[in-house]
Amino acid sequence: MYKKYAEFAVEKAKEILAVDSPTGYTLNAAEFVKSEFEKLGFKAFITEKGGVAVELGGKDKNNALLLEAHLDTLGGMVAEIKSNGRLRITPLGGLNGHNTEGENCRIITRQNGIYEGTFLLHNPSIHVNGEFNKTDRSFSNMEVVIDEDVKNAEDVKKLGIMNGDIVAFDTRTVVTKSGYIKSRFLDDKLSVSAILGFAKLLKDENIVPERKIYLHITVYEEVGHGAAAVPFTGITEVLSVDMGCVGDGLLCTEKQVSICAKDSGGPYSYEMTSKLIEAAEKTGAGFAVDIYPHYGSDAEATLRAGHDFRHGLIGPGVYSSHGYERSHIDGVENTIKILHGFVV
Repeated sequence: MYKKYAEFAVEKAKEILAVDSPTGYTLNAAEFVKSEFEKLGFKAFITEKGGVAVELGGKDKNNALLLEAHLDTLGGMVAEIKSNGRLRITPLGGLNGHNTEGENCRIITRQNGIYEGTFLLHNPSIHVNGEFNKTDRSFSNMEVVIDEDVKNAEDVKKLGIMNGDIVAFDTRTVVTKSGYIKSRFLDDKLSVSAILGFAKLLKDENIVPERKIYLHITVYEEVGHGAAAVPFTGITEVLSVDMGCVGDGLLCTEKQVSICAKDSGGPYSYEMTSKLIEAAEKTGAGFAVDIYPHYGSDAEATLRAGHDFRHGLIGPGVYSSHGYERSHIDGVENTIKILHGFVV
């Protein structure tokens, strides 16, 4: 049963990944995702902050579960039009110059359309730059080379490019025959898609959970305050569905759903984590319980804003986080399984 919903989710992931949504520039993606939930028959709206709020059904409004995922991604913003006609950018979220070097990107102007470019080290030719290997890939040493005939700052300004314009990076999304999903920004668009698959399961199987289920897809998670505001009431538990970490010292693989017991913000609710483990075992979901050394979630932002909820964190395993990421359709399927087991 779950496989077809995972396949649906992966197809939707490809569509969502194709809509640029660096933090601060998320309306197009939010409206797209809102329409996808409405197509499934759910009531959805855009919050004042720009997130997507969805009612997924259920009975008890006084013991509600809030699911959270985020639609915003890493990206850049034009910080300076340099005298050589190139752009210095400032990162949006945890963008890293070391793993975005050589990436194609788009400069999204406010009134003059979109221009193509490439993010490169200044003086990037190895045959010219004898310090190439020694140069730090910091944002002061890197620049966007615009794919237009520009030689100086005035040429760039004539295109309508200005400070504050958004720079969105190519995702290079690929789904392999063996089920691997490779793309930038699987964090956290793959989880948004997994929740879409879960929502379709609820609708197709006419499942009405005993408790009310709400969903908040946030748009400022990458800068820490995405879930500070909660657009629903009656909530007792909040479950962040974000990428699961894969790497040295961790158990999770791309084919599993990860249950996080603790991250850099501290431990998650012991009682809720235990229930998530039970849900995984009940549905036969492949899972791992891990501790993330460098991580923070929307669930923690919700609590730091003063909300009195129990909190948990799960997500499909993602390798090479904040870089060119990789997951697997099995990880999506296992995420849908644990969500199903947790609410029924």
